[in-house]
Amino acid sequence: MNKIETIEEFYKRKFDWIPDNIRNEIGHFNVFEHEPVDPEKAKPLPYKRRDFYKIMLVVGDINMNYADRIIKVKKQALFFSNPQIPYNCENLERIESGYYCIFNKHFFHKFGDPNQYSVFQPAGNHVFELSDEQVEQITVIYKRMFEEIRSNYVHKYDVLRNLVFELLHFAMKIQPSANSDQQLTNASKRISVLFMELLERQFPIDDTHQKINLRSASEFADQLNIHVNHLNRAIKEKTMKTTTQIIAERILQEAKILLKHSNWSVAEISNSLGFTEVTHFNNFFKKHVLTSPLKFRNN
Repeated sequence: MNKIETIEEFYKRKFDWIPDNIRNEIGHFNVFEHEPVDPEKAKPLPYKRRDFYKIMLVVGDINMNYADRIIKVKKQALFFSNPQIPYNCENLERIESGYYCIFNKHFFHKFGDPNQYSVFQPAGNHVFELSDEQVEQITVIYKRMFEEIRSNYVHKYDVLRNLVFELLHFAMKIQPSANSDQQLTNASKRISVLFMELLERQFPIDDTHQKINLRSASEFADQLNIHVNHLNRAIKEKTMKTTTQIIAERILQEAKILLKHSNWSVAEISNSLGFTEVTHFNNFFKKHVLTSPLKFRNN
């Protein structure tokens, strides 16, 4: 598996310099404007995970690769990237204009958790195609970011966090998520959120010695200290899926990523995903993808 790109490596690759305050106690935030790319010098971004978050407005005809999905944008879109999912951007030379901001998890320490929002969750929507009017509205937010980050206001990073939240909510209002459009108003919702957090803590898998430990509804229920039937009812109510379905979908997503973007053997992938036998993994994969892991890797 490709090594995760750190925020320091991003600066070195992109600008050949590293900010002095990149690992300070308040976390790191920065905002940039897209610059035209010379078609003869354009290179696709490396396909890998990053250890920081990125929200990007792009006007142009590009392709974004997220995990096992390729998303084609014809005109303009808002993109959300997070440390859990590898991604890259193709056709950089076609970017006409745009902006992007980056921040690490420490930037929101004690101020919220970006991962609770669907735009940063593995199963959520990460790309939002925009109208011309919506592009203008989002451009205003980015320009406010530039104005704020250049100011001497002592609480400017509080303002910048609020502007990031504006982008999050702007996107989610375009395509509301059934899992994020309500506040935590009842026990089922709380249980659902805790379950998803517990599931996501096991990913991404970046080392062959790493292994997920929770694979069944009963194991998750034990961790949450509730009866498995209570967990199943809560998950079904809030997601319209069974607990087993959600666990299987997440394991399958990670399996596809490892098969396509690592040189690990099928046995190593099987073991990391908690399967006791390779044949069990093969049968699981064939059941959901209708092809074997090796055929999927080689296609």
